Amino acid sequence: MRNPIQTIATQTKRLTIAALAATAMLSAGCASAGVTGISQTGLLQPVHADVIVVRAFDADAGQVQLDGGLAQKVSMMATGGSSAGAQSQAAAEAREQVADEIVSQLKARGLNAVRSDAPVPAGANALIVAGDFRKIDEGSGRRRLLIGLGAGKSEVGVDVRISYKQANGVAVPLQSFVADADSGHIPGVAETAGIGAAAGHLAMAAAGGAGVHGVSEVKHDSVHADATRLGDTIASQVAAASTEEGWLTARAAI
Repeated sequence: MRNPIQTIATQTKRLTIAALAATAMLSAGCASAGVTGISQTGLLQPVHADVIVVRAFDADAGQVQLDGGLAQKVSMMATGGSSAGAQSQAAAEAREQVADEIVSQLKARGLNAVRSDAPVPAGANALIVAGDFRKIDEGSGRRRLLIGLGAGKSEVGVDVRISYKQANGVAVPLQSFVADADSGHIPGVAETAGIGAAAGHLAMAAAGGAGVHGVSEVKHDSVHADATRLGDTIASQVAAASTEEGWLTARAAI
């Protein structure tokens, strides 16, 4: 027969095992973002940009797929909102977040980037980053929580265009690509519950599943978070292409 100290030690060990396993599963299912379909346009004229101008990407509220879960519906009813209004808000927030994040990340790399939807000043030599949203999908928070592993994941995708406008000239295309981001394949509660069950304690199972998704809901599972990752990815591609192709002048560094 075990004494209380031995029992506490055993339960602590099991909880530690469950926590480590949950952390490993969280890391394995982390959110993703990437670039594909890069297409380069060769120009006869040299490119010497002094500034990178980032536009808000075009988005249609009708393309937004809202989370249709009960909690979201109740929240909408409580605030007197509508699906159309929620779609418009999600589209506007995604547009602003992607553009702002691109500028923030380019500046962090020491590049002269500005956020503007106004015409480029006539005397400026500018790289222009613009694009169109292909999808804005909130996914299903309930499916992410209960099932996970990609079920109910949120997704954001855009077609990106980089062009060059020489002072007093017209914009000409340089590069286009596709960028996507999603909330990843984090295991749901049903999956992570097995961690605690294997360790021999139902309470640990619940704690393991809730722990994974407590972090996930804060860091990963939202269109806002996807838009942030998307902006990071686009900025990386813009910076890499600008460096490789020599598109920027010394004045573009800050």
